[in-house]
Amino acid sequence: MSRHAQTLQRNPLRTKQDLQAALQELTAPLRPHYSEGKARLRLGVAGAGFDASIAEMEGFSRVLWGLVPLLAGGGEDDLWEVVLEGIRHGTDPAHPEYWGEVADYDQRLVEMAAFGFALALIPERIWGPLNERERTHLQEWLGQINRHPCYDCNWLFFNVLVNLGLHKAGLPYDKGQLEASLDRIDTFYLGDGWYSDGPGGHSDYYVPFAIHFYGLLYAVLMKEEDPKRAAVIRERAGRFAADFLYWFAPDGASLPYGRSLTYRFSHAAFWGAMAYAEMEELSYGVLKGLVLRHFRWWFRQPMLDAQGLLTVGYAYPNLVMAENYNSPGSPYWALKAFLPLALPDDHPFWLAEEMPLPAGPAMSVQKPPHLVVCRREETGHVAAFNSGHRSTNEHTHTSAKYEKFAYSTAFGFSVPRAEWGLSQGAFDSMLALSEGDQLFRVRRRNEETWIDGHLLYARWMPWRDVEVQTWIVAGLPWHVRIHRVNTTRELDAAEGGFALGLSPQMDRFEKAAGVTVRSAQGSAGIQSLLGYERAELVYPNANTNLLHPRTVIPTLRARLSPGVHWLASAVFGEPGQGTVPGLEIAELDLDEALARLGVKVGDTSVQVEKPDGRIIVIQLS
Repeated sequence: MSRHAQTLQRNPLRTKQDLQAALQELTAPLRPHYSEGKARLRLGVAGAGFDASIAEMEGFSRVLWGLVPLLAGGGEDDLWEVVLEGIRHGTDPAHPEYWGEVADYDQRLVEMAAFGFALALIPERIWGPLNERERTHLQEWLGQINRHPCYDCNWLFFNVLVNLGLHKAGLPYDKGQLEASLDRIDTFYLGDGWYSDGPGGHSDYYVPFAIHFYGLLYAVLMKEEDPKRAAVIRERAGRFAADFLYWFAPDGASLPYGRSLTYRFSHAAFWGAMAYAEMEELSYGVLKGLVLRHFRWWFRQPMLDAQGLLTVGYAYPNLVMAENYNSPGSPYWALKAFLPLALPDDHPFWLAEEMPLPAGPAMSVQKPPHLVVCRREETGHVAAFNSGHRSTNEHTHTSAKYEKFAYSTAFGFSVPRAEWGLSQGAFDSMLALSEGDQLFRVRRRNEETWIDGHLLYARWMPWRDVEVQTWIVAGLPWHVRIHRVNTTRELDAAEGGFALGLSPQMDRFEKAAGVTVRSAQGSAGIQSLLGYERAELVYPNANTNLLHPRTVIPTLRARLSPGVHWLASAVFGEPGQGTVPGLEIAELDLDEALARLGVKVGDTSVQVEKPDGRIIVIQLS
């Protein structure tokens, strides 16, 4: 463990000064890695989908997401002088480290947003020190964003932030571009505070740490000039907060789900933006607790390398789960969570007593993101059950990041290491199907989906002549999955439960077509209710899971001949040391567990009783 990691772990994170110290502990290791002209940050040699010179510029820009709030709130760091020198050289076409002329859909368009952020919050610190020639260079370099299109998703906000920054600094800007981008983003709104990340896009962390985060910045900075839009942004953010609370566990962990998870503690950036915007839906004490507990959770994870640099990965360094656009500097987008540093020392956020996570119902039905989120009070476990999506995309590991049946703060989720077999595929919380050649297919997109209370449904087709209908009965620590598989092919089926982190001491409990395993991380199990022939433990390849480098997945197996087959399972997951009574499937009264979920499995049907007393019957025919 690096000295920087040890210092972060010891930081109590109670005060503004503590958070300032944490930021400086994260940025101090960067100093030796600035280029000679200071315009580039060279943090590693691993590649991304764009040129290495752009990756170095990306690393440079992302540090601003932390330094700008620090300076705006009265803090100081001499690293800012390094940044200013880099800006002078990076925007100078005659300098060897010039950041260059951008192209359409260029990664540098993304990184320009941090400079717009700086111009809006601290114009005297970024614009003031520059001479006339340097100002012209910065203005002209940023102005390129108005001549090149951004992707039709959260990227549109990068145009908004650059033009907003130019405007707030008293410089010429493209008002038409700014307003057109905001109008287009408004068409992504789904209701209940949720947006999709572009037309037909997913609803993941880009909603809180991008769309709402930037929107609240706009609402604060433009509240006098654009009060109507600012009010709409605030109202939607307030509605979103009620759902997003469920994505956080009492210990500060957030739900691993979707892409760009290497941005880590940016998950809490939305809560900092709510405090910055002085939203009233949650008290400052609750917001403070959400932000600081989240930082504490992350600072306990081995996410830094030996030099103290943030790595690509999630709870540990892991290129397997990375996106194609993740360069060595990408993780510093996480510094957006430091926005509360922009608040003055006497702001109510800093004066408030830190409050715990608000109590609420055990289940939150969130239809816009296609999720039912459950929190188990006894253990603080949060799991999201997923009906799936009608659309897909070409991002890395889309099936694993968006189409698993469940996602968990305690068990994370796994991504495939390669394409052959269950160990390489790491199919936790999935039904994987193969034609007997060890090449498994899983759900990637759906033909139909719906959510009715704690019952979720999807119809999906892994081959054009194989149809799977899936019902999930959400709950903790148990949930139930039911599949109707109509196939013209002979198939091998494998149903994976939660992935449990391995430890030296593990207990295994077996029952006919059921298995539970317990380690220091907790317990996970799966039991056949219909159709499966046997249970086994699959040991996936290392580094497939986001939380634990080595895991085991309780799995059910069956061989399916051409025709219609019904498969049903009860899946168990509980973090902790296994002190919950009746933990093992071998001893658990499964009927009692099913009764709590309102499930009755018969010879000809499965009945699911809804919380409102309605009964849904799934006919096994």
